[in-house]
Amino acid sequence: MKLVAGNSNLALAEAVSKYLGRKLTNCKVQRFADKEIFVEINENVRGEDVFILQSTSYPANDNLMEMLILADALRRSSARRITAVMPYFGYARQDRKSAPRTPISAKLVANLIVESGVNRILTLDLHAGQIQGFFDIPTDNLYFAPVIVRDLVDHYDTKKITIVSPDVGGVVRARNVASRIGAPLAIVDKRRPRAGVSEVMNIIGDVKGQSCIMIDDIVDSGGTLVNAAEALLEAGATEVSAYITHGVLSGDAANRVAGSKLKELVISDSIAETDEVRAARNIRLLSTATLMGEAIARTASEQSVSSLFD
Repeated sequence: MKLVAGNSNLALAEAVSKYLGRKLTNCKVQRFADKEIFVEINENVRGEDVFILQSTSYPANDNLMEMLILADALRRSSARRITAVMPYFGYARQDRKSAPRTPISAKLVANLIVESGVNRILTLDLHAGQIQGFFDIPTDNLYFAPVIVRDLVDHYDTKKITIVSPDVGGVVRARNVASRIGAPLAIVDKRRPRAGVSEVMNIIGDVKGQSCIMIDDIVDSGGTLVNAAEALLEAGATEVSAYITHGVLSGDAANRVAGSKLKELVISDSIAETDEVRAARNIRLLSTATLMGEAIARTASEQSVSSLFD
């Protein structure tokens, strides 16, 4: 087995490497003067089971091209099997035609990855489960929920918390966490009365006197979380925190969260943390290295991966 890391999230790649007790493969990923990407694998990978660790996070297109070129280099070097380990699959939010004459970019990117020579996909909390079907190769979608549950048990009295979905679309994800710890579930119903008017937040469920924990897969601008936290506090919640798998946190999002009424925002390390995230008073990273490393080990030894979800 060989581990190859792109530049998107070296900290996570090194943590996975440490968990597995295997050094990262010596390879060179650099840019020419015009920003073209050049890759050179400096170890023999002929006949090897190779795992490329690369999130397609910001800059999404550069990181995607890095992975495609790494896969091509490994295929041309006679690797036996190539698995793309993508803790964050960047184009997942474009999973359907949202309006006439718009693309389904998630499917396009899936096609590109398959054509590059990748034989298998290993990813974490896809934005929509059906994206697994966009890949014409075996795809394992890992779940962050078991990691969240363990952290909740360590940091909270689970008898005094309510799990909250920050929108109607995330109810299934929030219910999964709630059922694992036996906590009640509440839902934030967002509505925009008319164009240009701020959203009205209606709370479905009783949160009075409760410590509320919001669960979601992606936080980008942070606006929904910040507004939902204020609505929950107005509805009687004693405090509000959030657990999010992928901390995209683009633009001024980290500062927006830091200045909000959120007690804590916990995100995974599927996306490398920025200086703004590191400096935020109320943002904490939760490692996925053990989860990703164990999934890689089981894939390499042809063992069950689904048991990790228990």
